[in-house]
Amino acid sequence: MKRTAIPTPTAPHEVSGHQTLSEYIQSRFDEFSRSQKDVAQYIVDHLDEVAFQTAEELARRANTSSSTVVRFSQALGFEGFPELQASAREEYRRRIAAGEVGGAAGSQPLFALDQSEFETAIAADHANVEETARKISRSDVQAAIEAISDAPRVLVVGTDQMAFFASYLRHLLNLLDVPAEIAASPSQEALSRLGRIDEHTVVVGLSAGRPHPLVVRAMKIARHRKAKTIAITDATLSDVAKLASVQLYYSSNSPAYVRSHTALLSLLQALAYGVYSRDTDRYADRIKAFRLK
Repeated sequence: MKRTAIPTPTAPHEVSGHQTLSEYIQSRFDEFSRSQKDVAQYIVDHLDEVAFQTAEELARRANTSSSTVVRFSQALGFEGFPELQASAREEYRRRIAAGEVGGAAGSQPLFALDQSEFETAIAADHANVEETARKISRSDVQAAIEAISDAPRVLVVGTDQMAFFASYLRHLLNLLDVPAEIAASPSQEALSRLGRIDEHTVVVGLSAGRPHPLVVRAMKIARHRKAKTIAITDATLSDVAKLASVQLYYSSNSPAYVRSHTALLSLLQALAYGVYSRDTDRYADRIKAFRLK
C-alpha cells in the first residue's frame, strides 16, 4: 500500500516576514499536545534561555523529554531544535537592539564576566525581579489589590512547590486581618474549601510551569460561580492564566536545577504591601502589635 507523504508545517519565517517565533508559537498554541504546550510556554516566557540552551536543558526546565523538544521543533516546521534555536536567537537579538531586554543602556554588569556559579544564580535572580517589574501591568496589580482588600474571603491555591508560597501569602494577609485560607493538596479539607467558593470569594491561583489539576479545578469552579480570580504564574500561556480575570506574571529564569522563585516572593510581598497601603491607619495598630516594624 502506497503511503501518502504528510506535508511538513511551514516555518515561522516562511509564513510571515514580520511574525516572530514567539508570536507564531502563540498563534498555534491550541494545536499542540500537552507536552508540547509545556515546551511552547517555556520558549515564549524564557526566550533568552532557549537561545543558548541545549535541547536536553530545555526539556528539563519544561518538565518534558528532549524528544518532545525535537518533535515540537518539527511541528513548527523546523528540521530540528538547532533551527528553532537559531530563530530564538534572532528574535532575542532584535529585542536587545530594541532595548526590550538587557536593562538600561550603559548599565554595568552585576558581576565580572568570569563569575562563579553562585554569582551566576544571583545575577539571574536580579534579572528576574527586573523583568517581572518591567512586564507586570499596573492596572492588573491595582485590580488584584482592590479585589483582595475588599474580599470577605480569599482562597489561595497552590500545590507542591507553590504550597509554601500559598501559605506565605496567607500569612501576610492574615497579619492584616484579611480572611485568607489555602488549598495546598487534594485533601478532603482542601476540596471542601473549593466547595465553598462563591461570588464573594477571591481565588488566587499560584503555578510554576504546568499547573497542578487542583489549581485549574479551583479556577474553573471560581469562574463558574462568578468569583473573582487572580493568577500568579511564570507561564503567560498557562491554563491558570487563561481562566483568571487578573494575571500577574513573574520571571523564573535560573541557571540552577530548579526554577527561581525570587521574583515570585518579591511579587507576593509587594502585593500584600499594596493591600496595607490602601489603609495604613487601619492596619498600623495591628502591625505594631506583631512588632513587625
